[in-house]
Formats: sequence, C-alpha cells, structure tokens
Amino acid sequence: MDIFLIIIAAFLMVLGIIGSFLPVLPGPITSWVGLLVLYLMPEIEVGLPTLIMTLIIAVLIWILDYIIPALGTKKFGGTKAGMIGTSVGLIIGLFAPIPGGIIIGPFVGAFVGELVNKADSKTALKAAFGSLLGFLTSAFIKFVVALIYLGLFILILWGPKSDVF
Repeated sequence: MDIFLIIIAAFLMVLGIIGSFLPVLPGPITSWVGLLVLYLMPEIEVGLPTLIMTLIIAVLIWILDYIIPALGTKKFGGTKAGMIGTSVGLIIGLFAPIPGGIIIGPFVGAFVGELVNKADSKTALKAAFGSLLGFLTSAFIKFVVALIYLGLFILILWGPKSDVF
C-alpha cells in the first residue's frame, strides 16, 4: 500500500508540473495534493507547518494565476475580449500540430479577440503582447513552485528520517 501511495503522490507531482502550463489543471495545488498524500502516510514524517505553509503558497499562486494575465492584458490596453481570446487561443494551441502552439495560441487568441472587439490592429497587437507576457509570467511562477514542491517531495521521501524503503 505504501508504494502505491508513493506512486500516486509522484504522479500528482508530475501532473502539477504539467498543470503549470495547462489552464485546466491547477499546477501547484495538484502538487500540494501529492504532499498531502505523503503527509497521510504514517511512515513518512511531514510536518503540519510544512503542509500548511505549502497550501497557503499554492492557494496564493492559484489566485495570482487569475490576476497576473488580466493585469498584463490591462496594462497593455487590452479588454475582456482579449482575455477571453487568450484562453481560447491557449486551448487551441494545446492541440495545434505546430511547435510552440501553447505560446503562439494565446497571443493569436488575444489579438483576434481584440480585433473582434473593434480594436485597431496596433492596439490589438499591444494587448496581445500584454496577454502573452501575463500568461508566460503566470506559467513560470506556477512551474517554479511546482518544481520546488517536487524537490520538497524528494527531500521528504528520501530524507534521513524516512524509513519507507
């Protein structure tokens, strides 16, 4: 049973890293659930303060994930249509058979969204750049936090006090 739970926790860690780039998965929160699985195993020592602190960070990052792209779009003159276009472009970019679709998709989506919203091409391009910058910033922050949680997972699992193996 222990190995099964460790495999589930490791899967959640990897899923959290992948979720840093996919809008449908909350990356750091998914990684945190992996830490929670370790916490629930009596053989592995995970401090409650560690679990609470990592949860607070994961929730803050989850909230910022909605604020940062909006700030990027707004800062560069974008509208709600550009933000919606960013999300649609990201989803299409995920499945597009082109390299870099996950980066190109949000940019093109924001651009098209602004054009549909009757913005001129210069304003739409500027808003699309802001949206892309916000998306990349948010994804980078989530990725770093998910990697830190993975490092913490490895440290907890194979630390000197662990006697699982």
